[in-house]
Amino acid sequence: MRLSRGGYLIREGFRSITTHSFMSFASVTIIMACLIIMGSVSLLSVNIDALIKDLENQNEIVAFVDDSISDEDEARALESAVAAVENVSSVEFVTRDEAMDNFMSNYDDELMEGIDETVFRHRFIIHLTDIALMAQTKANLEAVTGIAKVKAHIEYANTFVTIRNIVSIVSLVLIVMLVFVSVFIMSNTIKLATFGRREEIAIMKMVGANNGFIRLPFVVEGLVLGMLGGGLAFVAEWGIYELLTGKLMGTLTGSFITVVPFSSVALTVLAFYMGTGILVGVFGGVNAIRNYLKV
Repeated sequence: MRLSRGGYLIREGFRSITTHSFMSFASVTIIMACLIIMGSVSLLSVNIDALIKDLENQNEIVAFVDDSISDEDEARALESAVAAVENVSSVEFVTRDEAMDNFMSNYDDELMEGIDETVFRHRFIIHLTDIALMAQTKANLEAVTGIAKVKAHIEYANTFVTIRNIVSIVSLVLIVMLVFVSVFIMSNTIKLATFGRREEIAIMKMVGANNGFIRLPFVVEGLVLGMLGGGLAFVAEWGIYELLTGKLMGTLTGSFITVVPFSSVALTVLAFYMGTGILVGVFGGVNAIRNYLKV
């Protein structure tokens, strides 16, 4: 008996969607719009963060081997000690011959006549795990036996860190604000849809239906609308993202930046959209009829 009653209530929830098709359409549209706005801000934040990390990776440290170590094998043997320094993510050894070739390629050969490789030092090109710790890492590298000096652009690193922190804070604040605004708009839209059915709820109360019996169809309706809105928002976001990034990469600016492919964040976006849509739909459905259950 309970199974048949449950089936009836679930069918009523689906039936309500088609019976009140205009308000169902309005609810799904609002859910889509709010999710797309939130998702767009989040994806913009992800791309800005990726861009900053890419710039961070280009900000390298150069550790020069002491002049007293002229033998290449002896200088190369320092690599393990350099790599063992905390916060060092990668190390590349550059011989003095390679250093001279790199230097000469940037200048007129005639001006550099008479310069040989002995003018240059063996060196290590180092990338860090976290550039916020560059100053401390520089000091630790200078303490390594055989390293004469370390060249690091600490002021640039601090600038990147500041930009990264500002972007993270602003993005978080915007996303939180949009979540609250979206939930408010979506909940009120569902309430508006329920307002026209207040007499139906009152009649059900008068004939003895309990709150759970009345509430379940609205929960099912909110669940379905939330899933539908979340799914459609995901598809729309995918299309918009691919369209905009495609146009961006076709411009001159696109040749200087790397855009995060949607496929790499698709599962996360889908889970967020579906989860948010379902939660808001169910919450909106339950919250919308709360006052009418007091009849």
